[in-house]
Amino acid sequence: MAVRDAFGLTFSGATDAGFSSYSQAVRELQCFIGDPVFSVGRAIAEDPGFVMAHVFKGYLFGLATEREATAVARTCHEAALPLAATTREQAHVAALGHLAAGHWHEAARLLEDIAIEFPLDALALQTGHQIDFFTGNARMLRDRIGRALPSWQNGMPGYHAILGMQAFGLEEMGDYARAEKLGRAAVDIEPRDGWAQHAVAHVMEMQSRQKDGILWMRANPEAWTQESFLQVHNWWHLALFHYDLGETDQVLALYDGPIYGERSTLALNMVDASAILWRLHLGGVDVGARWAALAANWAKASAGNYAFNDAHAMMAFVGAGLEAPARTLIEAQREAMNGNDDNAAFTRDVGHPLTLAIKAFGDGNYAETVRLIRPIRAIAHRFGGSHAQRDVIDLTLIEAALRSGDHALAKALAAERALARPDSPLSALFSRRADVLSEN
Repeated sequence: MAVRDAFGLTFSGATDAGFSSYSQAVRELQCFIGDPVFSVGRAIAEDPGFVMAHVFKGYLFGLATEREATAVARTCHEAALPLAATTREQAHVAALGHLAAGHWHEAARLLEDIAIEFPLDALALQTGHQIDFFTGNARMLRDRIGRALPSWQNGMPGYHAILGMQAFGLEEMGDYARAEKLGRAAVDIEPRDGWAQHAVAHVMEMQSRQKDGILWMRANPEAWTQESFLQVHNWWHLALFHYDLGETDQVLALYDGPIYGERSTLALNMVDASAILWRLHLGGVDVGARWAALAANWAKASAGNYAFNDAHAMMAFVGAGLEAPARTLIEAQREAMNGNDDNAAFTRDVGHPLTLAIKAFGDGNYAETVRLIRPIRAIAHRFGGSHAQRDVIDLTLIEAALRSGDHALAKALAAERALARPDSPLSALFSRRADVLSEN
């Protein structure tokens, strides 16, 4: 029993009914809409021996960066192991096994090999692309998709998603003109493609085109918010544009509304909430009880599971003035660094020193914040995220240098940022503050 898809790929153990639900899940993931977990669950219920349905579900949970979800991914891997599978599908099962075990880089390599041999395997491309994001591998964000792109053409199911992923990879490698062109083309094909929408937003963020970014995000929000599980992150992008313009009221309104009005307990949403509040905190904005509500949810999350999340949890604990969960988080990181998974290295190389630096900032020990952050700036990509997300590291360093009274370093960092983002009002503000510090 098997089904062949529109690209000629074989799906073992599938019937037409089960494959229909699976295809729905694939489309939902490619747009970041709906409920792909439910759809693929329906495929499994229809066809329990459908090996790629189990793998797909495992990928969804394995990419959630939460301990409980990772446990589900392991269960999916165990269910897939004994099932009939082609060589391609067996490679997917192996990749899921590595992802569920926390071996992100090995999973990425296996998915790379699958896509080299089967460039029309959309799931291999998208899962690999997401792993590249979570491991901060900018080159592979571009090249994994770039290798396959010649095999794709307009009219193929999911072509928009391939363009959107290529756009994001190009943006992370600094190829902004081509990134924007492909991202816009993807959205023209499929307006609900939240990843392509966000790729264009990234271009505008990196180029300090705040007003263009606001226009881009506000032009058709119904398209990228409708049933979208990426909408919080895209609202966060809109908030960044307002933040750079100094429009604090707009930022807080977005936070209280679509970003964290519902107080999600999903780690990916809490990361965005922490990231925007911390930026406001660095600027001396009093956000009131927002920190306490966010910190309460972070305290329920699994610390030491993914270093990128840990740093953002510490932002909330510092903002809320909570010592106990901050200490628990640091201990969890110390334990994580003794592990044999990739997060041990994520934490050791970047996550732990950054988390300590954020804690030091909260304690008013700005010189210590500077000491901890400076060595990790060049390798910060190792613990994941995008350039836009990791910019919070530089923002924290600049603010710490200013507050510590290190006028030479503050002036140097302000000049550095003005060169990288010459059209940013925030860059100009840092330069003015550094100049005042030097005069005193």
